[in-house]
Amino acid sequence: MALGWWRRERASASEAEPHPDDAASTARTSVALPRAAVILLGFAGVVVVMFGLAAARSVVAPAFLALVLTICVHPVRIGLVRRGVPVGLATGAAIVAVFALLAGFVATLVFALAQFTTLLPEYAPQIQAAGANLSDALEGLGIGAQQAQTIVDGLEPSRIIDVVGAVLGGVAGITFSLVVILTLLILMAMDGTYAPAILAQLRPRRAALVDALVLYTRNVRRYMVVTTGLGVAQGVLNWIALLILQVPGALLWGVLSFICSFIPNIGYFIAIVPPLVFGFLSGGWPVFIAVLLVYGVVNAVVQSIVQPKVVGGAVRLSETITFVSVLFWALVIGPVGAVLAVPLTLLVRSILLDADPTLAWWRPATGDVEETKGIAAELSAKARAQAKADRAARPPRGRAARASRP
Repeated sequence: MALGWWRRERASASEAEPHPDDAASTARTSVALPRAAVILLGFAGVVVVMFGLAAARSVVAPAFLALVLTICVHPVRIGLVRRGVPVGLATGAAIVAVFALLAGFVATLVFALAQFTTLLPEYAPQIQAAGANLSDALEGLGIGAQQAQTIVDGLEPSRIIDVVGAVLGGVAGITFSLVVILTLLILMAMDGTYAPAILAQLRPRRAALVDALVLYTRNVRRYMVVTTGLGVAQGVLNWIALLILQVPGALLWGVLSFICSFIPNIGYFIAIVPPLVFGFLSGGWPVFIAVLLVYGVVNAVVQSIVQPKVVGGAVRLSETITFVSVLFWALVIGPVGAVLAVPLTLLVRSILLDADPTLAWWRPATGDVEETKGIAAELSAKARAQAKADRAARPPRGRAARASRP
């Protein structure tokens, strides 16, 4: 009897004690946060990271520029090594080549900017006359005289020099830090010799991450090399056309066109404004229209026809994300962020989406719509078939209805 009582007490105690698995499940359930809280925490983390990048933009911008350049010249070093060139000499040759290109670009930019600062005072009377006409037009539209004068004051030659110098200087500021970039190029190129071994060592544990990084380097290299080549062609064509049209500062506007070719969607409008203004000041409306047509044709052929076919699937970002990324990265790390917006956005997508197979279904939302195009075509075909069936099922109206009556 005592034994039976002890067994009943033992059973009731075991039922009262939670099982370890049940306790762990309960703990996991209690720790889980609502989806809204997770989203808010994610946004908070993004804001903190972006503010940190903005605070360290003087370091982040040249470091990422050096990384992109290292990725672009890596095949050159590999090709030299395969041809029997020593590793150290091949690495040095690739670095010197990139550094020479940067130095040449800086020299051209400095010369063009100096030419512009000496050229602008020659057109000061025309600019002031255009400002007066603009002030009268604004007052005619109902804008107050004080507000109109404030707008016109922004067209003063000294202020234009400051604005152009700030924009071009911000873009070239990273390039002027040649010592920092050269140091980073040397160190990254030396570390890059171990990149294949590091990826092979990491692949058994993080195969998806390795695949994402390899795909990222391949896509960025293709995008940057193709964009650079097409940007040079675009800048040279615009420069030659401006020389023929006798637009002042043609070299500077050609360099500006080359820089802005790296800025998707927005770069064209930035590059075309100065030559339009100076074309109008030097030759009136005929030169203005000619510059507009030349830039429109060159931009349409290079960026709308040639570049998508050559780059192919290297980018696969939606137009909305590309446009927002230019504004976002320019806000975070300055003008260089606008130039490197596409590589930066591709890096974020590679780390957050491509490195996690469970999130691959998000890629169509970012612009990778190769499979989505087939689904969209099927849906369109179904919608057309349904609309046709609905029209056939509708009762006849008007003359058709009267003709069908007995």
